Amino acid sequence: MLRDSRCCVALTGAGISVASGIPDFRSPGGLWSRHDPMRVATLAALRRDPRQVWEFLLDANRDFDAARPNAGHTALASLEAAGRLQAIITQNIDGLHTAAGSRRVVEFHGNARRYYCMTCKTPHPAQEAASLTRSTIPWTCRCGGVVRPDIVFFGEHIPPQALAAAMALTRQADLLLIVGTSGEVAPASQLPWEVKDHGGRVIELNAGDSLFGALPDLVLRARAEEVLPALAALVLNATQHDLQHATVAPERPQ
Repeated sequence: MLRDSRCCVALTGAGISVASGIPDFRSPGGLWSRHDPMRVATLAALRRDPRQVWEFLLDANRDFDAARPNAGHTALASLEAAGRLQAIITQNIDGLHTAAGSRRVVEFHGNARRYYCMTCKTPHPAQEAASLTRSTIPWTCRCGGVVRPDIVFFGEHIPPQALAAAMALTRQADLLLIVGTSGEVAPASQLPWEVKDHGGRVIELNAGDSLFGALPDLVLRARAEEVLPALAALVLNATQHDLQHATVAPERPQ
């Protein structure tokens, strides 16, 4: 299916980053088992109690700081480099796809390594966040405003540019590779349906159950960091074999 595809796009979620040391927020040991998302991950909470939100962000940043791309991330990057994958739409905010070498990444929910002031909108470098402690939060700007990460909190809209890019990709895709997302969070969960609506095919790769039901054409219940490298090796080795054995057309006589 991947070799026959003209435009393959990946849709990734938290499951692909678990092997990098970032637990799924909803899993046991994940951030939502330690923090109430309605108290620390909404825009209203950030305005009402920025210190509490920043305590959560410090906890999350510890996971992100220690994380490195795993074999699943690098496999997708290699497929893109070989022209077999056109882009990645990710719900993750960890930046690991870009760190792995993927070039066309739509960050549907933003990036936790970008910051800006809520009042004056001035960008702030991620290096400054590394020095924050419980005694220096919430992070504030020179203007006095609270600095926040450039991510989508609960209740906020998907950035228009990211939404437009994701919709354009799903309209073009004849194959969508779902990796590590169970389909619980809208509107990202609707993207596979967009692909199916115009006749595309869907492969689901998830270690656990999902809400996609009978939508996928193929379901693989396995770990992304194990399956994606094997899949990439099969596809890329086959491609190399085809190139080596391609028939060279004879030159036309003058």
